[in-house]
Amino acid sequence: MKSLQAAQPQQDSSDKVSDKTIVIPNKHTAIADSFKGQHSWFIAPQIPTDFSIQVQETTYNVHKYPLISKCGYIGRLEIQPFISNSGNALKLENFPGGSETFETVLKFCYGLPVDFSPDNIAALRCASEFLEMTEELEDGNLISKTEAFLTFVVLSSWKDTITVLKSCENLSPWAENLQIVRRCCDSIAWKASKDDHTSEDAAPNQESWWFNDVATFRIDHFMRIISAIRAKGTRAEIIGKCIMQYAKKWLPGMDVEIEGLRGYGHEKYNLQFSIFSGKKKESSGHSKEQKTIIETLISIIPPQPDAVSCKFMLQLLKMAMMYSVSPALTTELEKRVSMVLEDAEVNDLLIPRYQNGDQGKTVISMTNSSEECTMLDIDVVQRIVEYFLMHEQQQMQQQQKTRKFNISRLLDNYLAEIARDPNLSITKFQVFAELLPENSRSYDDGLYRAIDTYLKTHPSLSEHDRKRLCKIMNCEKLSLDACLHAAQNERLPLRTVVQVLFSEQVKMRTAMQEKEPAQSGIQSEQEGNQTSASMDIKALKAELENVKSKMVDLQNDYFELQQEYEKLSNKPKNSSGWILHWRKIKNSIHTKPAGVEIGDRQDTPKSPNTVLRILNPRRRLSMS
Repeated sequence: MKSLQAAQPQQDSSDKVSDKTIVIPNKHTAIADSFKGQHSWFIAPQIPTDFSIQVQETTYNVHKYPLISKCGYIGRLEIQPFISNSGNALKLENFPGGSETFETVLKFCYGLPVDFSPDNIAALRCASEFLEMTEELEDGNLISKTEAFLTFVVLSSWKDTITVLKSCENLSPWAENLQIVRRCCDSIAWKASKDDHTSEDAAPNQESWWFNDVATFRIDHFMRIISAIRAKGTRAEIIGKCIMQYAKKWLPGMDVEIEGLRGYGHEKYNLQFSIFSGKKKESSGHSKEQKTIIETLISIIPPQPDAVSCKFMLQLLKMAMMYSVSPALTTELEKRVSMVLEDAEVNDLLIPRYQNGDQGKTVISMTNSSEECTMLDIDVVQRIVEYFLMHEQQQMQQQQKTRKFNISRLLDNYLAEIARDPNLSITKFQVFAELLPENSRSYDDGLYRAIDTYLKTHPSLSEHDRKRLCKIMNCEKLSLDACLHAAQNERLPLRTVVQVLFSEQVKMRTAMQEKEPAQSGIQSEQEGNQTSASMDIKALKAELENVKSKMVDLQNDYFELQQEYEKLSNKPKNSSGWILHWRKIKNSIHTKPAGVEIGDRQDTPKSPNTVLRILNPRRRLSMS
């Protein structure tokens, strides 16, 4: 039913303030009859109004008595001469709930039925407190009725509590002072934590049913709910998922991945880069709201490393850099990322460089080639890696080496991405490549790929800079495929190519030595036999070398004898005797070293000394 009807305006049409006069409809006469006596004024609706109240842009012409009898605030103001005698309207500035709520209060003051609901109960509770409608003025006044409805009806229902808390966003600071926000947050936290304890066996990636409802609140109320939920002992991963759901709703540009930074022109002093994120230009007010949301979310992330994913924190870091979040919160977020850096991906580390005052802009224009004008913010990633190394030094874990291997692969891939930036200086590249210790890389293939990409992007590097860049890489840690590529790479210095080839040769030799049979667990007796056999082999080798040297001497003597024979062959005397003697010497030369003696005793073995005497041709010549 509607108890208020608009009367004819008493002011000019140009005035925005409208008048409303209280009129009691005839169909409520029966209700009015029940209030005869003290409330006999209710029977005669034709009684002219004697009081005016202005709320926002609306002026209400009402009767003074029903309001003064229930509203202590209006009773105190009515006795002032300025209000009672001047006939001016009483202005209720900053009235909770506005004119709509005041009309409901007027219904209550005139004794008409009022329907309490989750949509209007918070506003009515604040309005009753504003007007001081206490029990001292009348039993069952509006304060007690609204308080009872809040406590026994609203807070026992999840849906009604959500509705009431949502309506409190426009009732500050009254809703805060009356503890309506706190009670609603505690009720929501209790129900959410109860659901968490009963669903511990659910799938870990399954979102709780209350995430979407909680994500609809304003950031200050959301922070109050998260604080209350954490106080109830809810698991950190549940709180983290709720925070990520809230960020997904209120930060729509956060989950848009930057597919790449495309360069337009590669001149040294005229570069423009565009970030294709699909983000529209935002107003300053919206940017301030986004900044507040980002700062609040960073501050309420649970301290546990597995509370939120590394990808989410890096996305939040991108937004923090975009909206110039306070340096303290940015540093805190960078440290949080460093604790789970091994879970990151290369695309997550591609954080664009935003200049001061570029909040919300998606195009970054650079007109010089200084180091500070790189497409990506390399300094942020460098600080994250430094925090990671500091954290690893503080926690000497057994899995530290494995984590460093994972980080090395991640950073090598990141180096390959930033190497495509024409504005990246060789000093910045070298410093970033040397962040990790040398033993953190099992293979330098990724580092070689990054160096090769940098050389390809910067073809004008001097020979000195090329050598300086290649010193970062350990040629001994390159795989066979990388070595084959490096050996044919014309961009590498000649010295580096030689080092690659030499290291590959050393690795091949080592591999061949490792393939030789190396038996383990041999008994001591077998080791002794093997040692003696090795000694015999060495002795035989030495004796063989001695025989070879003596054979060389014999061959020299043979050539000398052959020359003398040619000289004597020209003389006719005693030629037949000499030829016979020469044949004997020639046969003695071709006798085996350990063989038999020339003559009738060929089967009798000779000692080495006897054989040498037989093979000594000079001695035979002297005898002849």
